[in-house]
Amino acid sequence: MHDLLIRNAAIALPDGDLLEGDVACAEGRITAIASQIGGDGREEIDAEGRLLMPGVIDPQVHFREPGGTEKEDLASGSRAAVRGGVTSFLEMPNCNPPTIDQEQMDWKISRGRATSVANFGFFVGATVDNLESLNNVHPACGIKIFMGSSTGSLLVNEEKDLDRIFGNGERLIAVHAEDETRIRERTATLLGDTETQDYAIHSVIRDAKTALIATERALHLSEKYGRRLHILHLSTAEEVTRLRASKPDQVTCEVLPNHLFLNTDNYATLGSRVQMNPPIRDPENTKGLWAGLHDGVIDIIATDHAPHLLADKEKPYPRSPSGMPGVETSLPLMMTAMREGKCTLNQILRWMCSGPAELYKIPNKGRLVEGYDADLALVDIEESKEVRDEEVFSRTGWSPFSGRVLSGWPTHTIVGGRVVFENGVIRPGVFGEPLSFGS
Repeated sequence: MHDLLIRNAAIALPDGDLLEGDVACAEGRITAIASQIGGDGREEIDAEGRLLMPGVIDPQVHFREPGGTEKEDLASGSRAAVRGGVTSFLEMPNCNPPTIDQEQMDWKISRGRATSVANFGFFVGATVDNLESLNNVHPACGIKIFMGSSTGSLLVNEEKDLDRIFGNGERLIAVHAEDETRIRERTATLLGDTETQDYAIHSVIRDAKTALIATERALHLSEKYGRRLHILHLSTAEEVTRLRASKPDQVTCEVLPNHLFLNTDNYATLGSRVQMNPPIRDPENTKGLWAGLHDGVIDIIATDHAPHLLADKEKPYPRSPSGMPGVETSLPLMMTAMREGKCTLNQILRWMCSGPAELYKIPNKGRLVEGYDADLALVDIEESKEVRDEEVFSRTGWSPFSGRVLSGWPTHTIVGGRVVFENGVIRPGVFGEPLSFGS
């Protein structure tokens, strides 16, 4: 008896081929993939006409717990994740208190076990004085450095402090690359002490050079110490060009759907809803990011899901906070792009499933093969549905993509061989597990 038997699916195999057939799961693993599997399942799903693929791994989210749970928490954020076919996520440390030591890591793991319906992992955040913790906190998917765009202890932008972090240890370093000095200088010059509701100034202040300076700095440190470096949310064609010219083997990078599907023209209608760090860019810039994806300069896709209350977003700039939800629309956005000929299914699987698993050395995830964990998404690639604020699972209840019609919505999301999301409903009593990370 199989625990779960999915029949008549279009199965997305790792080589990009589709197999019309069945998938069996037992004890949290994929036990069989075949054109037809005999026997019965304790639960069976007829997947006729739908795509069965590995669950998405979102390697950058902000679920705001502890300290910001009016916006999101691990429970609500993970519910939004599985609605979008995301079965595992990596969460950032800039909560309150921040995740900077073993005590906070242990608390988040415990909280995840109790409340998260998706699998979870956490970054440890770098400060100027927690070097020992950076290399000894477990389990951690990597070290997060805010070289700009943070406050309090998590802002690390002095050369001596960055040298100490890059020069000690082997754990992957993930960097938010915006130059803090340039941000402060341009804010003083272009805004001063005034406030405005012309939110487009955000993209002017944090221009492409702001990102490129910090990316160059991170690349220099990575090469100096031979340290694994991951550049988070690459946002400019200039950075793509720089990395295309010279990208060391130990360096990887990611892009967000925000920067692929939104641009500065959207400020006119969406205002601060599209304010984020690093900011959205001009329409021409997106071409460079897509090119970077296609030629392999950019390795993976993340969302940087960072929800804020609309009441706060509506404050005048610069009091309006940066960040937007995204975890439940990333897969439909990319599936829609596939239907429009912008990418292939095989590319989506690499950018959103196997790629993040390989980059963060997460075992048994990201591929639909026998023996791997049964983290799966069953997707109706033909279903087109409008994004509506009132249907968003994220606690903040809005999406920057509201009003867009997207195709490729999950009908079922399976975590550890158990159905957690089914036709718009979260099943009770199903929880994810902490992820492990190889060396």
